[in-house]
Amino acid sequence: MTTAPQFKPAEPRPPARKSRWARTPKAPYLFILPYLLIFLTFWAWPIISSFMMSFKDSRLGETAPFGLSNWSRLVQDEFFRTALRNTLVIMIIQVPLMLSLATVLAVALNSKLLKAAGWFRFAFFAPLVVGTVAYSAVFRLLFNTDFGMVNRGLTSIGLPAVDWLNQSGPAMTVLILAMTWRWTGYNAIILLAGLQGISEDVYEAASIDGATPTQQFWKITLPLLRPSLLFCLVLSVIGTLQLFTEPALITNSGPGNATMTLGTYLYQQGFRSFNFGYASAIAYTVAAIAAIFSVVQLRLFGRDE
Repeated sequence: MTTAPQFKPAEPRPPARKSRWARTPKAPYLFILPYLLIFLTFWAWPIISSFMMSFKDSRLGETAPFGLSNWSRLVQDEFFRTALRNTLVIMIIQVPLMLSLATVLAVALNSKLLKAAGWFRFAFFAPLVVGTVAYSAVFRLLFNTDFGMVNRGLTSIGLPAVDWLNQSGPAMTVLILAMTWRWTGYNAIILLAGLQGISEDVYEAASIDGATPTQQFWKITLPLLRPSLLFCLVLSVIGTLQLFTEPALITNSGPGNATMTLGTYLYQQGFRSFNFGYASAIAYTVAAIAAIFSVVQLRLFGRDE
């Protein structure tokens, strides 16, 4: 007698493995969705739109063809070269001067011998609280040729008055002094935070080994303060490349474009000549220059020894 074949019941299949997206909680994305929509609408799209506009002559309207006319004009534009040269001159003089003063000021504010340190920190940080328009107006009045306090002080000690705002050299000096006054305290506070992160044990060990305060500053303070200095340097360079308010309000980019910067030239092209395509090309050129300077600084000063 033949026996019926035995059939084993089929083993249940393992559940299908869900994709990584299916396993990811969706609630966090819903919470950040409003911000993403605002970012795409008011940040990402304007950036993309302005880049596309840089390849068109916006004065011809929406039907203007794409081309490289704005970029070719940028290479040949004498006013752009003047603005770039003025911006670089301000950056080369003002940024090292400001950071040097900020470093000295931070060391002084960090001294244990200083009384009422909190009050002094606020006093040196206070210029940043003052509005840019207000402090620009004050500097314009201080360096007024006819009734400014600076010329009154010079004439009172027998020195001749200087036409500060109508000569190229003095006008550039006023801008550098104004920016240094405003931003030195801000950078000093950042450097002070870096100084307070340096352990006192390092200085005590150096003192035991016979290091003088000057040697401690050059051999300990500055090397350990390098990350903070690099941070201030990068921000200062980027800020100088975007400089607009001071030359626009104190010197009106004059005399004869002697203090015209990249920021003021961009404003003239975009909001006076209404050539938004060319202004967009200038803006992206400034962004590229800032990126190059930042990378170079990080490469030169950010590497470990």
